[in-house]
Amino acid sequence: MLYCSRGSVQDILSFADLRSGLHETLGLLGSKKKVLIVPPDITRVHSQAGSLTRFAVQYYGSRVTDILPAIGTHDPMTDGEIATMYGDLPRSLFRKHDFRHAIATLGEVPAEVVRMLSGGAVDYPVPIQVGSLLNDGGHDLILSIGQVVPHEVAGMANHRKNIFVGTGGVDGINRTHFLGAAYGMEKIMGRADTPVRKVLDYGADHFARHLPIVYVLTVVDRDRSTGGLVVRGLYVGDDVECFTKAAALSLEVNFTLLEQPLRKVVVYLEPSEFKSTWLGNKSIYRTRMAIADGGELIVLAPAVSKFGEDAGIDRLIRKYGYVGTQQVLDLVSKHEDLRNGLSAAAHLMHGSSDGRFSITYCPSGLSRQEIESVNFRYAPLPDMLRRYDPASMRDGMQVLPGGEEVFYISNPALGLWAHRDRMV
Repeated sequence: MLYCSRGSVQDILSFADLRSGLHETLGLLGSKKKVLIVPPDITRVHSQAGSLTRFAVQYYGSRVTDILPAIGTHDPMTDGEIATMYGDLPRSLFRKHDFRHAIATLGEVPAEVVRMLSGGAVDYPVPIQVGSLLNDGGHDLILSIGQVVPHEVAGMANHRKNIFVGTGGVDGINRTHFLGAAYGMEKIMGRADTPVRKVLDYGADHFARHLPIVYVLTVVDRDRSTGGLVVRGLYVGDDVECFTKAAALSLEVNFTLLEQPLRKVVVYLEPSEFKSTWLGNKSIYRTRMAIADGGELIVLAPAVSKFGEDAGIDRLIRKYGYVGTQQVLDLVSKHEDLRNGLSAAAHLMHGSSDGRFSITYCPSGLSRQEIESVNFRYAPLPDMLRRYDPASMRDGMQVLPGGEEVFYISNPALGLWAHRDRMV
């Protein structure tokens, strides 16, 4: 059922709008005794999930017994990150997701179904997994809160991905990530109907009907006149309709279709959000369809100090590097450690330009040797910040003093950019 559907390309929803919209919706759900909230982590700080989580706690009070950030393979949230995103909510409510151990497997999407849904891209079953707290916690309401935005693995982020990947297990995460990469990232990004999404929907329909999940979805845009972030939509429901509506609006406000391919793109990675290339490579994923052959991507990464969020994934990235799609596929066929870490393999495919354009990383906490060892170019961050000062740049195309033309993106997590000829 769709409980709340509000949004358009012109709407700007205030905190009061979000609070009233959520509280009115919760009133429709009837009395609840034990509530679990599943919001995103600090990498989705702009989603307004922090505010919506606080509004839900205001409504239910002590009936909210658990908050489980859907971190997937990311680092657990620190106390400082929780304070930044969730304010003064009691730390005692927050739980840490363990994607390697604290997992319940609800069922398995058969290999023949996955093969059919992926057009033969892969031929393996996909386990449908959630954090054990969701399955065994005895909650009569699970609020899944988050932002719908173009995404490199599922096509559009959130909804059932927040549950089955964000609180999922290592096998489910590995196999869904690799499914998306093998099918083709450029055939997935910005689309609501993708093989990964179909597999997750199949899993929800066949194995997760007992979970009392209600999805609270936002669509966030950058206001073209002020440069600030605004909420364009709020959609709440317990089935796929809320996602479909949110995805349609997100495609209108978060997708930039360009008339000409870009020769030089500069992306800034906000320090509070991006501390690894696992996250920071959104600068590559979200711009690759916009960059011209022979073009250049420069990634300003003031807080990036590692490759993977998880130590095991970090080791695989360092071992194999961002060497291109076909070489990664060959490596997967030859090396057991990469076959057992398919999400890392998918990430290595996503994080390469496949030789089309150069990628120059400018991190604070990784050396030239480390960056070049994984197949990126390196440039010193201080030098590049002087040349491309985020404080003096605006989003979009601009000509810098001296005549250099660049396309600047202040946060790659907020959208998708593509040249029309790249939309396959």
